[in-house]
Amino acid sequence: MDTTFQERLVVTLTLTIAGKAHEIIAGSIKRFTLDLWSWGLEGEVDFMLTDNSSQGGQNKDELLPDFLKSDLAEVLVEVKAALPETSAQPTHTSLKVKGYVTEKTLVEDAVTTGDSDLILHRRYGIRFQDAARLLWRQHHPCALYTQKSAKDVVDAHKGDKIQLTYDWATITATRPMIFVGLDAQRGASFYDWVLWYVHSHHGVFIHDYTTHGYKITGAKDATGTPMQLHAANLAALELLLPEVIRHDVNVLNAIAVGPETRSVTQQKAVSGIRQDVLLCTPIADEVQARVDLETARLKGRGPEVEVIWRSFPEKAFTPGALVKLPAAEAWGAAGVAKDATFRVRGLHLSCEVEGEGEEEVYGDAEAFFTFRMSTRLEPKDEPYVDLPAWQPPHYPRYVEGLIVSEQGAEEDETWQAYTDSATSVDGYKVKIPLYADQIVAAPFNPNLLPGHFYFPAYKGERVLVALDFQRAWIKRFLDWRTGARMPQDGQGVQLLVGKTPERGTAIKHYYTDDKPVFLMQRTHEKDTQKIEIAEGTLLIQVKEEQS
Repeated sequence: MDTTFQERLVVTLTLTIAGKAHEIIAGSIKRFTLDLWSWGLEGEVDFMLTDNSSQGGQNKDELLPDFLKSDLAEVLVEVKAALPETSAQPTHTSLKVKGYVTEKTLVEDAVTTGDSDLILHRRYGIRFQDAARLLWRQHHPCALYTQKSAKDVVDAHKGDKIQLTYDWATITATRPMIFVGLDAQRGASFYDWVLWYVHSHHGVFIHDYTTHGYKITGAKDATGTPMQLHAANLAALELLLPEVIRHDVNVLNAIAVGPETRSVTQQKAVSGIRQDVLLCTPIADEVQARVDLETARLKGRGPEVEVIWRSFPEKAFTPGALVKLPAAEAWGAAGVAKDATFRVRGLHLSCEVEGEGEEEVYGDAEAFFTFRMSTRLEPKDEPYVDLPAWQPPHYPRYVEGLIVSEQGAEEDETWQAYTDSATSVDGYKVKIPLYADQIVAAPFNPNLLPGHFYFPAYKGERVLVALDFQRAWIKRFLDWRTGARMPQDGQGVQLLVGKTPERGTAIKHYYTDDKPVFLMQRTHEKDTQKIEIAEGTLLIQVKEEQS
């Protein structure tokens, strides 16, 4: 549904480049569009400036030198109604949006007038977006955090152009480990990561049009007094009925000891249609947390309303605002309750000047535009969270680590299992040198060996560590233990156990003159006991080495 009207608007564009602000008024603006959503914005503006100073004229284009710079350009657009009031209240309020330039265009036109004076017009074009969408999509950090919250992580990477507030226990809770492992070659950016985190934990990501910042919350804000929309401003209304969720969910925990299936059902599901979520965890709380998340996600969406406008409202609003439709029966389309409160979910505005005459280039701060405006409304208590398209981050990423053990002396190559006080699950501690020697937990298990081999990783052993979002595990072992490597000429192999080579046991097999030799030797400083089997000999020896 598309309705076009003529509308006189007060429009101001302020471009700030390299610390210098340039103001362009409505008389110079030829076209602009704004798309505002609950999570962010984008827009375009075309405007024309005249520079005839070289011919003795009074118009000089001050923007050009700064416009050609590659500095980050800030955009502030303000739109306000210029028509008489439709309500008894006399004061107009303006729509203000702020973003940063993503693309720029410039066209120069030389125009010859009747007296042959040369006047130069420059038509500028800009596209812009909200700060997070522009800047975070170019941000791909690989960073490890321990004993930090997701809020700490976001704050560490938000940059100085982005302001954030939080009202969500999930994002402020301290976690043993959080890893942000983003690879520019695989696509997902920090913007994707934040949206993925919010979606995965059933949160809300909001662009705050009042502060030009962002809010990350656990629920939509339903407080405040709704604004009454006036029929004189509106042209049409369309009721939209979103797709209904027709599936149930099964949460499957695939551990061998105590596997379980937890069903999450809802009334609108079709029998036999389901989505299975597969977990593999010994921790009951993790299963319950996923059940709770899937239960929240199964809440169906309510009907939405698309409102088409015939004039710009004198009381401007942005996504997130609460509104009420006109009370007249004509606006109760298809049973929409006249007293229902809606939340603005999105707003589209496009305006274009009909003529291109030079008399319209400079003049008043208001101008006549061909005007289109629509808003998407949702019920105030709607649980559905609108987010832009995002890519899930790719996990795991791999780094090297060193096994930690506090058993024995510093030089002892001991092993140690640490028991998590919250889950009673044993794990290794692994130090990650790349990330300031932070320590992460990894499962204490046989890894690639069958269970009848009990060879825990020893202190200081180099290991390849797989880092996921909030967990880590040992992928493989990377080096030989000190004293374990055998000379190549003898083609020897060895099993070396114990705290150190000077206080341990070695079992070796090697070749001397191409004849196999088997040696088992216990060493404790000067004392040695060994059994050696060689060609034609069996040696059993207990010996104390001399100083």
